Amino acid sequence: MTLKNRTIIVTGASRGIGRAIAETLIQEGATVIGIARDFSTWDEPPRQLIPLQLDLTRLDELPKQIKKLARQHPDINGIIFNAGEGRFGSLEEFSPQQIRHLIDLNLTSQILLARELVPNMKRQPQGDLIFIGSEAALSGSRKGALYCATKFALRGLAQSLREECSNSGIRSTIINPGMVKTGFFDTLAFEPGEAEENYILPQDVADAVFTVLSARPGTCFDEINLSPLKRVIKFK
Repeated sequence: MTLKNRTIIVTGASRGIGRAIAETLIQEGATVIGIARDFSTWDEPPRQLIPLQLDLTRLDELPKQIKKLARQHPDINGIIFNAGEGRFGSLEEFSPQQIRHLIDLNLTSQILLARELVPNMKRQPQGDLIFIGSEAALSGSRKGALYCATKFALRGLAQSLREECSNSGIRSTIINPGMVKTGFFDTLAFEPGEAEENYILPQDVADAVFTVLSARPGTCFDEINLSPLKRVIKFK
């Protein structure tokens, strides 16, 4: 099944998992509205990509901007909630500003995006909400209190929207990847091991997203957990 006649938002579409998802959906026939702060990484954006430069942490401006987007593209029938970042350390190491920033990006912006777009999506014949969570949404970890908190909450949001939106033909799914080989680890003190079985690739996540989107409309993948074959961490 192709994704022709689908208009799908992908947040964090400029690099890593988000870019792999956007490229895959475009290849399968979808029109993708990519949201990111910077699209300079796309040398020649494909015709089916509509780039929207937007800082999701500017919460006061976000509802107005998303309302405008919904008016311009009333045919939106899918959202891939991918934008986010990771910060790790003991809770007391974070300033109040750092805590606010991570929660704003990883959680609150996703809630506001859904709030503004779901009502219009309910008028469509079908729709999909796909949240890119994390293995950190499944169990707490040492030095992961803040990041895990945002991903646990995102998982709860996905599960609640699953119950709330199903009568309108909207499916809600969360995909929880383990360590993915991307720039996510560039600023962190650790990364996956070098062997191929120690990480998954952005394309693996993109393939899971396509599986969800191409399923029979009456079938919903509630949750997908993706993990490398071996969990090996390399400290820098």
